[in-house]
Amino acid sequence: MKCGLLGRKLGHSYSPQIHARLGDYPYVIFEKEPEEIEAFLKSESFTGVNVTVPYKQAVIPYLDELSPLARKLGAVNTIVRRNGKLIGHNTDYFGFRTMVRKSGLGVNGKKVLVLGSGGASHTAVAVLEELGGRVVVISRSGVNNYHNLHLHGDAALIVNTTPLGMYPNVGISPIDLSLFPHLEGVLDVIYNPARTQLLLDAEKRGIVAMNGLLMLVAQAKESAEWFSEAPIDNAVIPVIHGMLRRQMENIVLIGMPGSGKTTVGKLLAQKLGKTFVDADAALEEAAGRRIPEIFAADGEAGFRELETRTLAHLGKQSGLVLATGGGCVTQAPNYPLLHQNGTIFCLQRNLDLLPTDGRPLSQANRLDDMYRIRKPLYEAFADHMIENNGDLGEAVSQILGIWEENV
Repeated sequence: MKCGLLGRKLGHSYSPQIHARLGDYPYVIFEKEPEEIEAFLKSESFTGVNVTVPYKQAVIPYLDELSPLARKLGAVNTIVRRNGKLIGHNTDYFGFRTMVRKSGLGVNGKKVLVLGSGGASHTAVAVLEELGGRVVVISRSGVNNYHNLHLHGDAALIVNTTPLGMYPNVGISPIDLSLFPHLEGVLDVIYNPARTQLLLDAEKRGIVAMNGLLMLVAQAKESAEWFSEAPIDNAVIPVIHGMLRRQMENIVLIGMPGSGKTTVGKLLAQKLGKTFVDADAALEEAAGRRIPEIFAADGEAGFRELETRTLAHLGKQSGLVLATGGGCVTQAPNYPLLHQNGTIFCLQRNLDLLPTDGRPLSQANRLDDMYRIRKPLYEAFADHMIENNGDLGEAVSQILGIWEENV
């Protein structure tokens, strides 16, 4: 048995890792151009494939049979070869339904806006209507569009099925959530970054915000059942979901200069098998100058601009332990850059323990004055505050305990 993922430009896919936990079959990537689809499907190079955009509708004419659900949705994301016939099914339905149930959001009788009108939208609409939602599809050119969102201020739930905000084009949101005063939650089928701008905006409102990683795992589980023709316990879904979150999520360290971010960060990276990155070192490498030289030539404003540019690059990445500069919290735009893929921990150390050598601002300003200004900023950025006045291992253990519990 040979299985895999069919798409056009797949880049880095998590599907092989997921299916390695679901079965003992080989799972490979099949990158094909549109003109290659017919020949690929007619070949005998696979026994089962998952299908991703842009081919979920394009494969249908070449299939011998469709499951009732695939026929209803008009989209196929799983194909199996049975007795010489190609049979298409849709497991995104199960994946999205799992996502909605896990979110804890009530749907029955409530208005739900589904952003986008493609294949993922059709699946979301079918699930939401089954759950009793009053679904309105928002598209660019339909009767309900992005220019008359004011008509739907009573929406309780928003589901994004568009690619807006997906890596690498992060920081973009399809809508302004302030238009929806009764909103209870936002679901986004995107899972990279972990928090799109839409989800960051929902978090800021204090409402439910959930990405599509669980949906990815759940649909893969049902696909694996079709591939192997054997049932798989649903209990595997949260296990694989947690494994992927541990792998993907960044740990971000903030705090005063000299608070131990680099040392603690290296220890965390070693224990977790993640890549350690010092943001200041990355900035110096990109600029080709040392930080004191940048301050001398461009002032603090010039340095902060370079810092934000560096964090924008690093924050897009996954699987990092990232130690930031002490003053990154003075620039509000840095928060979404750091939080989109990371949990932010602030290291707190007594001021009399902080070194100042090689730190321009620490030398030019009284530390207590600097800390008084920055303390509320650290608290606003941080998901968790960690004391680091004693043994470094204690700080590392605190962070690991909190992070493991959360993911």
